[in-house]
Amino acid sequence: MMKEKILKYWIALKAVEGVGCVGFRTLLAAFGSPEAVFRASALTLQCLPGIGPKTADEILTFSDWEKAEQEIARTETLGVSIVTCQDPLYPRNLLNIYDYPPFLYVKGSLRPEEIGVAIVGSRLASTYGKYVTEKLSRELALKGITVVSGLARGIDSAAHRGALAGKGRTIAVLGSGLDVVYPLENEALAADITAQGALLTEYPFGTPPNAPNFPARNRLISGVSLGVVVVEAGEKSGSLITARIASDQGRSVFAVPGAIESAGSRGTNRLIKQGAKLIENVEDILEEIIPQAGLPPVVPERPSLFSAPGAMPDDGEKETAPFPTAGKGLGETETRLLSFITQEPVGVDTLIARSGLTAHEVQSGLLVLALGGIIRQLPGKMFLRKE
Repeated sequence: MMKEKILKYWIALKAVEGVGCVGFRTLLAAFGSPEAVFRASALTLQCLPGIGPKTADEILTFSDWEKAEQEIARTETLGVSIVTCQDPLYPRNLLNIYDYPPFLYVKGSLRPEEIGVAIVGSRLASTYGKYVTEKLSRELALKGITVVSGLARGIDSAAHRGALAGKGRTIAVLGSGLDVVYPLENEALAADITAQGALLTEYPFGTPPNAPNFPARNRLISGVSLGVVVVEAGEKSGSLITARIASDQGRSVFAVPGAIESAGSRGTNRLIKQGAKLIENVEDILEEIIPQAGLPPVVPERPSLFSAPGAMPDDGEKETAPFPTAGKGLGETETRLLSFITQEPVGVDTLIARSGLTAHEVQSGLLVLALGGIIRQLPGKMFLRKE
């Protein structure tokens, strides 16, 4: 009952006209809790940046408490959790974006140490696009990476199915309420995702999948992820919006090249021209994501995505030897570099200066050490040695 009482204030404050995600964050930072916001004076509220007299008045005169209580009751009926930005389960990467939602509606389960990679693309996907997507997603899932997408037709659906086939986790971010699965044909897929991951949204129950919701939804797809892979996209595809948002958020952007005469490849090929990393196999993603994640899986060699569909490896495929550990297998560069890395964070520039190695040698050495689980990367390209 105590948790329900607290959540009532979260839902109510989000519903206040003029507050929004950024205003909510400002108020939460100032008062510590939504309940305290409703007890504040008009003068105190108006002194906060972005909270003018009109919004302050909306807060103080809010009266739709019954609707907030009904929202909480529906979460119990539908098996949905509300995860606030103060909850340890709230996706930590999402907290790094400017306008993160104050809370999320979640059906399924979230994990604090989730390592997410988003895969998005055209709703009108080709056979090639679906094959590439399922292959990438399956292999990412086998490495312990959570595949994030938007439950849409085409590439999104293939991404979720590939992760499920790899017995891994997948997250679907909706542009509607969790009681409004869209498209309808993906209801069964949504149920499978709930069992092996989560459906999540920032929208309250009953919110229809209106067009303006999806660009906003896209910022969450990239926000919970360390990188975004675009498989197929036309010149005006919504997936390009996701890629742009990902770049603005400081996320890695990847693109799968396509045939030059295909309209569905124009967007992805243009992304590559603009600097997105060209993807040929899953290692192209992992070599950038793993150093950021801090908990690297072993990366086996895999064939190119451009091999024939029949060449997809089975679960018994022979893998290469594991990466070096702190005790054995390190080269001279890695050994020298490791001698300057302790349990106190150290930056790349400092490592270059102390080790006498070139920038390229340091970057390569850090990647090997991260792949071996010997060091982990912190925000700001800082590294420390694992205990």
